[in-house]
Amino acid sequence: MIDLNFKYKTLLNYVNDQMPFYPEISLILGSGLGEFADKIKIVKSIKTEDIPNYPKSTVQGHKGFLHFAELFNKNILVFQGRIHLYEGYNIDQAIIPVFIAKELKTKYILLTNAAGGVNLNFNPGDLMLTTGFLAHNIKKELTDVLSLPTAEQRKNILNLPSKEFNEIIKKAALEENVFLQQGNYWFNSGPTYETPAEIKMQSKFGADAVGMSTVHEAFFAGVNGINVSAISLITNYAAGLSPQKLSHQEVIETAELAKEKFERLVKRIIKLV
Repeated sequence: MIDLNFKYKTLLNYVNDQMPFYPEISLILGSGLGEFADKIKIVKSIKTEDIPNYPKSTVQGHKGFLHFAELFNKNILVFQGRIHLYEGYNIDQAIIPVFIAKELKTKYILLTNAAGGVNLNFNPGDLMLTTGFLAHNIKKELTDVLSLPTAEQRKNILNLPSKEFNEIIKKAALEENVFLQQGNYWFNSGPTYETPAEIKMQSKFGADAVGMSTVHEAFFAGVNGINVSAISLITNYAAGLSPQKLSHQEVIETAELAKEKFERLVKRIIKLV
């Protein structure tokens, strides 16, 4: 197993020297959702390119910033941009944002992503609260960053995503009158979109949405005792469910249309935590 504290000692020292406070809640912004960082009070911003050993984000809509921010008298750490395995990075690099949040003693992590809708009742623009992760195709890689779980950690895995945090999110959605789908998120490593045959298989195995992030972050956070939940913005119908060709531009355009309700929901979640 990789000793993350040793490998990323210089990275952690840099962030520790720069941070103005310990965050209560951390937020990782997915594709097309990065503008949320512009809607809150930023106390301190750090360019990820300035952080030693921090991988460069290569995906449109992932700017590459750590923002220490405040909202409703809560201290927040916002990752504007994430690190994907399909960019050529290893698992220990892909979980760096969650690793930083853990080392800064955050209590809650909200993961957001853009995902393809597998459930035929979902439409582009819907928000989905994750109620389960389908992660069989990432578990081997996770052994590089997670030791054999203790009894307490096994209990944490059974509470993944956090039931407590999910209840807070559902309450926030009701208060903001934001319709929230619920379902299982299936992880694929990419770099290509899924084939129609793969989507048909994933549907039969219980997937409601599919994407290329989040699951390894959630497992790393959950095993380490952090309350973690995830919200997907359904940006398109998954392959084979629509005649339209899949593209990252469609992801960005749908995120733009849904950003107002997404921002309202996340702000309310932060207020309720």
